[in-house]
Amino acid sequence: MLKAIAIDDEPLALEVIKNLAKDVVFITIEECFTNSFKAMDYLQKNKTDLIFLDIKMPTISGIDFIKSIPNPPMVIFTTAYSEHAVHSFELDAVDYLLKPFSLARFLKACNKANELYELRKQGSHLFPTTPASVFIKSGYEQIRVALEDIQYVEGVGNYVQFILEKQNITSRLTMSEAEALLPSSAFVRVHRSYIVAKKHIRKIEKKTVWVNQKEIPVGESYLHLVEKIVKNS
Repeated sequence: MLKAIAIDDEPLALEVIKNLAKDVVFITIEECFTNSFKAMDYLQKNKTDLIFLDIKMPTISGIDFIKSIPNPPMVIFTTAYSEHAVHSFELDAVDYLLKPFSLARFLKACNKANELYELRKQGSHLFPTTPASVFIKSGYEQIRVALEDIQYVEGVGNYVQFILEKQNITSRLTMSEAEALLPSSAFVRVHRSYIVAKKHIRKIEKKTVWVNQKEIPVGESYLHLVEKIVKNS
């Protein structure tokens, strides 16, 4: 279980993080702070694995805050200002959330933090290009799914279905949220209603792809993405 704190000068922003974190089974928000210096004092006295940190704060910026901490925990920056993204990744941030962010985008960042946490527990300090698994919310459950088991995702009304070899998982996500959850290095959206795993594509035709025995249409606006798969294979 990851022990996390959240720091933001806006109480409403902290409430958003606390509410979203309730749906993430492997993270607990231990404390929330609007005062950066109280947060520093807390970090000196308490084991913390992860910080959700706003960048633009009145007394000290999130960038300067994390620079001032020796051996800082993992950090996910949160901000309404996209121009700070480069600085955040220079500090080896786990992720960068641009406000307002959805549950799916929040969960993607949390999954990345959890993967890094697990690697460190195993004694590895290498950050993989893609995570090994993701948590998918289905009803009241968070189901851990290995990425290699996901064959494709299909939009069905107000839900999406994650199609695995031995089961299907239905989740109340939009296709855009499902797309954000899955790493683009391993998955490609080929239609407004379909995302496919590149490794499971068996055949590519003019306007369709085959994922095992399933024929999936390719939308006009996604043809260039499919062509890129052929060129890079």
